[in-house]
Amino acid sequence: MISLNAFNRGKSLVEAILRNMSELKASRFSAMTKILLLFLSFRGRANFNQFGRQGELCEKSYRLHFEKDFNWLEFNSLLIEHSCSDELIIGFDPSYILKSGKHTPCLGYFYSGVASKYIKGLEIGNISAIDIKQNTAYHLEAVQSPSNKKDKLCTGDKSLVDHYAQIVLERSKELEKVSKTLVVDGYFAKSKFVDAITEDTNMELICRLRDDANLNYLYGGKQNTGRGRKRN
Repeated sequence: MISLNAFNRGKSLVEAILRNMSELKASRFSAMTKILLLFLSFRGRANFNQFGRQGELCEKSYRLHFEKDFNWLEFNSLLIEHSCSDELIIGFDPSYILKSGKHTPCLGYFYSGVASKYIKGLEIGNISAIDIKQNTAYHLEAVQSPSNKKDKLCTGDKSLVDHYAQIVLERSKELEKVSKTLVVDGYFAKSKFVDAITEDTNMELICRLRDDANLNYLYGGKQNTGRGRKRN
């Protein structure tokens, strides 16, 4: 009876959030409700074959719905608005995913914090809302990182730092509704990332500096008018 009540409360919460989402049709609303509740009660390996066996829809229906885009950022933001306190900050950090093979899109070498080296696999940029009062981080969205291979799927002259900054810039308006404070680790203490966030968004950036950072006070006195480098 307790598990049934928990399931009903979860179903009511999921349906309430989906109703508040923009541009969600009735068929999509029904399917996403079934998919999300199935994930919460699923046992065993999560794949389309198991979804077809244990869920209310057929396997092909699950495949078709997974091919469609879904605004997870909006869904998770509404969930956080319902469940979290008013003291929130935004956290961003890339995460390495072990993956072998040769034909996986954007497969490349990424830094693994566990192994402390670059390893072949995948990487996602994790955006989360950190509740200070609850001492808990809630997932907002995950964005896959492009590899360093110059193929059709992962083309670009930009570096990974530019890609990370672009993730935040493209979602800045939605993220600012949750919090205007962004927290990142020491890797992001680079001018490309810091300038992009501070100049093009209304967010405040909190970041630790590298261990070899050399801080100096800017010179505000009178500069020499002759030849030579200016004092800074």
